Amino acid sequence: MEECKRNLVDEEAKASLDIWRYVFGFADIAAAKCAIDLKIPEAIENHPSSQPMTLAELSSTVSASPSHLRRIMRFLVHQGIFKEVPIKDGLTTGYTNTPLSRRMMITKRDGKSLAPFVLFETSHEMLAPWLRLSSVVSSPVNGSHPPPFDAVHNKDVWALAEDNPCFSEMINEAMACDTRRVVPRVARACHDLFDGVATVVDVGGGNGEAVGILVKEFPWIKGFNFDLPHVIDVAQVLDGVENVGGDMFDSIPKRLRCGAVSSVRYYQFTNNRAQANNVRR
Repeated sequence: MEECKRNLVDEEAKASLDIWRYVFGFADIAAAKCAIDLKIPEAIENHPSSQPMTLAELSSTVSASPSHLRRIMRFLVHQGIFKEVPIKDGLTTGYTNTPLSRRMMITKRDGKSLAPFVLFETSHEMLAPWLRLSSVVSSPVNGSHPPPFDAVHNKDVWALAEDNPCFSEMINEAMACDTRRVVPRVARACHDLFDGVATVVDVGGGNGEAVGILVKEFPWIKGFNFDLPHVIDVAQVLDGVENVGGDMFDSIPKRLRCGAVSSVRYYQFTNNRAQANNVRR
């Protein structure tokens, strides 16, 4: 009996602490976004001294209030994103990067940084639908209820991107940073898979980075980057890659279907599985 009471007290004590995770759970992503926006990882990485970067130096470099920045950095150090270490004089401390903070460099295109993805997912456009999750869960199973994104913005993600160039660029950069991380590894691990392949079509290829990496790795391949016209209008011009505009749900040009390996990244954004599967076929 006494043990049951002790367990109940322990559970209550734990719950009284855990509830604060949900009160301030947003702070993790807000602080990470702040670090990316201010380019704090870059400032520390480019610090000319071999010593850790002091708060005064950091606040001057990123043009931030020292008192406000100190609080942000204390939180980010606690989260393990940065390190705070003593400087040689032993009187002050300074900040250094970690492998995690280096993955938050918005200016780095090394195949490790996911900073553009963080900024995309923490944008108002992407966060707002999460607050409508309960309306989807409580909607009738057989009723017609728009997805949270559509309900909030009165249009789907692709229509919003077409009307909002900044949001469209966010999507493309988020996909591109993940592409730089994944596609080179796929190419190295599956080298034999591309022997004899003459054409690769990336359906929903965004700025063309994925197929560009493949064509560079396998120069005998002709690459096609197929996406919506407003995306193709700002896509990169890459050697060996032809950008083609169109709507994959209307049709994919016949010349892109013949003897091609295709990839479809749209699938991760849609909840319409039947529609996405039709594109895959």
